[in-house]
Amino acid sequence: MALTEVLNWMLVSTLRSLCRWSLPSRLSHIGAAASFAGVSDAPLQFGDELRRTAKAIAAPGKGILAADESTGTIGSRFKEINVPNTHENRFAYRHLLFNTPNLAQHISGVILFEETLFDKDPKTQQLLVKPLQDAGIVLGIKVDQGTKHLPGTDNETYTQGLTDLDVRCKKYYAAGCRFAKWRAVLRISENTPSPLSIQETAQTLAKYAAICQANGLVPIVEPEILMDGAHSLAICQYWTEQTISACYRALNEQHVLLEGTLLKPNMVLAGKQAPQQATIEQAARATVESLQRTVPPAVPGVTFLSGGQSEEEATVLLNALNAHSLGSRPWALTFSYGRALQKTVLKTWLGKAENVKQAQQALTVRARANGQAALGQYKGDANSASASQSSYVKDYKY
Repeated sequence: MALTEVLNWMLVSTLRSLCRWSLPSRLSHIGAAASFAGVSDAPLQFGDELRRTAKAIAAPGKGILAADESTGTIGSRFKEINVPNTHENRFAYRHLLFNTPNLAQHISGVILFEETLFDKDPKTQQLLVKPLQDAGIVLGIKVDQGTKHLPGTDNETYTQGLTDLDVRCKKYYAAGCRFAKWRAVLRISENTPSPLSIQETAQTLAKYAAICQANGLVPIVEPEILMDGAHSLAICQYWTEQTISACYRALNEQHVLLEGTLLKPNMVLAGKQAPQQATIEQAARATVESLQRTVPPAVPGVTFLSGGQSEEEATVLLNALNAHSLGSRPWALTFSYGRALQKTVLKTWLGKAENVKQAQQALTVRARANGQAALGQYKGDANSASASQSSYVKDYKY
């Protein structure tokens, strides 16, 4: 082989490697080399809209209300307050949430279950979500279809729902949704998470994200490491970093526009059964370090899940992430809470119409507290006996 041929072969190989790790929107400067990687340099159809949506959700002092509990999960919540799991009660409860006065002051987006997105008031035929739309709150939708056992592993799981995701995304976009959520679950034990589980989580989340973006929805990437276990803070940090870094490798391979995504990770905590729990300061530092080592600055926001912490614990730790001197944080650090926004609301409501206003006040208190925490300005004034009660559920299903 002539020297010229060798040099040409080396150049082509190098360009192939570069293309595999580049987003399509960044390939224009190498022109025809894009074809070597089998990708197009055409702009993403919804690119500008995805950027705007992600930025709006990650707005300063605001976060996400996760109200996407499945019918079974909301039934478990209702059982705790002795309320039957009927459509009428599910409608009444979510009507309470969505009609809370001034909700948009601290809530930028709401994640919905499909039933809720299309639900209508039987008397007026008005969509249940209309008050959210009128307030400028971005609608989101849960698109995963639950978890199944991952064969060949120690009780690990994979998340299903990719097969018809493109069709469903089109339907949700037409109905007004502009972002989506897909939850993947990992746990720490002597044998887990396995490399197979991390790879499955990363690849599936990346495929979901690419499909969502192709259909106009900002994907929330949620690789949740459960609180279950007796592991230390350092062990949780290690596996959090391994998992998130794998996710971003896969997202880049799927040519996902990072500026049009959000990350929803666990906070770094010692296992719930660990003999020694970390301080707020230690947990905040470990959490921020894990993000600094894995999350590209192109990502506009990190919307943490509460993971079974009490309402107050989740707020205080979010505040520490923003208030303490922990180095560069190029992303908004905010919240996407379900239980940590709703536990006191449910206990106040109890399924009774006469308790609606008081329950809405409870939601306002928690939303404001977390909005302040997202700015590092929470002073602890929202604490209460109810807010301090743990929301932890072992092997939590959503």
